[in-house]
Amino acid sequence: MGIDGLPFLTTRRDAVLAWGRKNSLWPMPFGTACCAIEFMGVAASVFDIARFGAELVRFSPRQADLLLVAGTITFKQGPILKQIYEQMCDPKWVVSMGACASSGGFYNNYCTVQGIDQIIPVDVYISGCPPRPEAILEAILKLQYKIENPQKTPAAQFMAKEPRFDF
Repeated sequence: MGIDGLPFLTTRRDAVLAWGRKNSLWPMPFGTACCAIEFMGVAASVFDIARFGAELVRFSPRQADLLLVAGTITFKQGPILKQIYEQMCDPKWVVSMGACASSGGFYNNYCTVQGIDQIIPVDVYISGCPPRPEAILEAILKLQYKIENPQKTPAAQFMAKEPRFDF
């Protein structure tokens, strides 16, 4: 029982914070191509991202803590993506969705960024062109594990160097 017959629970403060962060992700989609359509499918009733606490999609970086980069990113969009990332509240996480955002996809040319990890740090990569909704849900689960167990996972898969946008 507890003190004077009242039940009580003991835990660590960081465990409670991690549990709250894990179950209340507020994603902001940065969709530029077909991967954004797949994210719309994940938010629909068939796959229902709400089961994992990530249904509150925000379109303002100041209200989001998860950035979903979905699609091809050009060098012209690079400074915009960096600014959006810097405007997000801490702690913040990034998911690179699809082949184009992760590695440039089949656009190996002068105007396409060959992976957004050249601009911002990425926490979880999703493969596919476009990725299936199940892969997006798996990425959310991996990110939740990473949030709940920060000591077992790296801070970001690849820390980005300071990007240069001088041409």
